[in-house]
Amino acid sequence: MQVTITGAAGFIGRKLARRLLESNALAGSDGTMRQLERMILLDMAPPDDATANDPRVTVLTGDMRDRSLLEQALPAGTDSVFHLAAVVSAGAEEDFDLGMAVNLDATRTILEICRGHSTRPRVVFASSCAAFGGEMPEPIADMTARTPQTSYGTQKVIGELLVNDYSRKQFVDGRAVRFPTVVVRPGKPNKAASTFASSIIREPLQGQRATCPVAARSRMFLASPRSIIENLLRAHNLAESDWGPSREVTFPGFTLSVGEMVDALKAVAGNEIAGRIDWSADPFIQAIVDGWPPEFDTDKADALGLVRDDSMEDVIRAFIEDDLDAAPPA
Repeated sequence: MQVTITGAAGFIGRKLARRLLESNALAGSDGTMRQLERMILLDMAPPDDATANDPRVTVLTGDMRDRSLLEQALPAGTDSVFHLAAVVSAGAEEDFDLGMAVNLDATRTILEICRGHSTRPRVVFASSCAAFGGEMPEPIADMTARTPQTSYGTQKVIGELLVNDYSRKQFVDGRAVRFPTVVVRPGKPNKAASTFASSIIREPLQGQRATCPVAARSRMFLASPRSIIENLLRAHNLAESDWGPSREVTFPGFTLSVGEMVDALKAVAGNEIAGRIDWSADPFIQAIVDGWPPEFDTDKADALGLVRDDSMEDVIRAFIEDDLDAAPPA
């Protein structure tokens, strides 16, 4: 198998690359599990040394707007593509042209390069629940009309439609998977409007203060990194016939208010650690978060055998185990 991951230096990209290298198996177009022969990791920055030093790995760094770079990342013989690279929500809202160039134009270029190979590579496109917004029914089903309230959400919706059409035309074997807000992300805050959802857990557990820019009543649809990685692989490995006429699915998640997330932190780590959160309203972030629907019906994902998290408390414990080296909360 020859696999490409875009956005490979991001935390989901890094975890996915490690998982693939460790398992050394991915379903081919005929459904049989095949060994990983080559993995191309593409991002603006290189991944961690442990991954980059694997003899099966080729690292490419540069701008997703560079077609020649994308052509290097998607050579003839590419079997599978995990397209994770994106300008995140608040970043795409602040810089419209950059968001369009990376989130939309580069996605179309990737699909066109795959089309040019005439081998129908399997493409897993990371979309977002930001595809929905505004006055929406609760819960939202996979095929509820998409009315994104941000440029980022609009770009993701167009990407989903392109994946569907390129698959219908038999150019690629595509799957468009909508991520809930992923918590808890390791590392540092980024420009995603949802970055606070990880910060209010991550920083207090590491002895630092965190700022929450939205009200405690704000409700969010969430999933852990563990379930996201597992579902990316399951979505990839499903047979084409399993998908039916639509190549889109919303990954399973769970809905909590921000206040309930803090309560879960208290339950796991205690009141002192949860007390390291400062509440400071940011109308820009609040407006974006309020535009995201919090309740989803994931019957299609359940029928496809995708997995869900048990509780926020378990998600926090998994973060401590996976990213804090199982150290007790400070």
